[in-house]
Amino acid sequence: MTTQTDSDHTAAAGLPAFPQERSAQCPFDPPAAYRDWRQTEGLQRARMWDGSQVWVVTRYEDIRTALGDPRVSADVTRPGFPRISPGSGARRRKEEIVFARMDDPRHAEHRRMLTRFFTVKRAEAMRPDIEKLVHDSLDHMIASGRPADLVSQFALPVPSKVIALLLDIPYEDHAFFQDNSQKLFDLSAPATEVRAAVEALSSYLFEHIDRKGREPGDDLVGRLVAERIATGELTREEAAPMTLALLAAGHETTANMIGLGTLALLRHPEQLALMRDSDDPRVIAGAVEELLRYLTVADNVIVRMAREDLTIGGQHVRAGEGLMFSLPSGNRDEAFLDSDPDTLDIRRPAAGHLAFGYGVHQCLGQNLARAELQIALPALLRRLPGLRLAIPFEDVAFRRHTALYGLTELPVTW
Repeated sequence: MTTQTDSDHTAAAGLPAFPQERSAQCPFDPPAAYRDWRQTEGLQRARMWDGSQVWVVTRYEDIRTALGDPRVSADVTRPGFPRISPGSGARRRKEEIVFARMDDPRHAEHRRMLTRFFTVKRAEAMRPDIEKLVHDSLDHMIASGRPADLVSQFALPVPSKVIALLLDIPYEDHAFFQDNSQKLFDLSAPATEVRAAVEALSSYLFEHIDRKGREPGDDLVGRLVAERIATGELTREEAAPMTLALLAAGHETTANMIGLGTLALLRHPEQLALMRDSDDPRVIAGAVEELLRYLTVADNVIVRMAREDLTIGGQHVRAGEGLMFSLPSGNRDEAFLDSDPDTLDIRRPAAGHLAFGYGVHQCLGQNLARAELQIALPALLRRLPGLRLAIPFEDVAFRRHTALYGLTELPVTW
């Protein structure tokens, strides 16, 4: 297995940094450098924050091929596994590793315990509850008056209420889990701060799991306790990080998509009108898929290591070398969409995009996320047909230096 030496770190000084910065002039687009890297033979060698070197995978087919290859490992406990930020090592204790950071067969065993809660059928069954939560949030935002911050008053509350319902967690605790969840994805957060957030959330979820042992329920955590922990198939220590991942990623990703999706539509008024005025579920579903492709909020989350020597995109990658995957770049690859992939077009078929990843680790909650977006965005546009920015576009605050791209706030009026 390859290990990186002092000379490797010295050599990395002349390499481009990863991740690259997005342009303030084109904030919806991936960094411009990734386009150049897609057009270069092999893979791009890049320098991480700690001076270590990784291969960056930016082409659509290379991403799919590599993420579907069992020789590419997601196991963060492997020595030398890349760290996207100083805080990314805060959850590398074996008992804290979530299934998304494991390899099969352990990954598959844990994932199967949750699959039935995230099927298409289950997401469809939740639509009435999601619709109520969406309209309740809109009622509250409208009643609070103009202008409003769409992020804190709508984009965050909707998925937070949905995940709270799924896990049977009191929504009254939303500020606690939202604040701590954001720290987990903040690439600039010190390791001590991320560690504290992990411990706070873990302690909260241990208490929730114990409560479910005393007060069984038909929610996801209640079923895990009754069917997996009680039978010895899953330990309490394994259930906590599993639930933490659902809690954190389950609302952060969708919240960012609601905020960014709204902003993108406001910048494309003809497409906004098409989505707002259509009563065809296929049009709404297609619009959501294109927004997912175009925005791809899972910006810097896919990290891997080669378990053995292999070739990706014509590049020889040695065992033990790190790999970073840019899903936004893959979704803008001309080889995937040869019709102006840098343009938002909700009429185009965007099936096959990489917004939820690819392979055995593809996002478990994608069906639920789709349902939330298909309900929340049209409801917002129909309830507030005069929706518009309350500040100049140039003043919109984007969340940078984060694993999940999004907005800090979005002042709107109507």
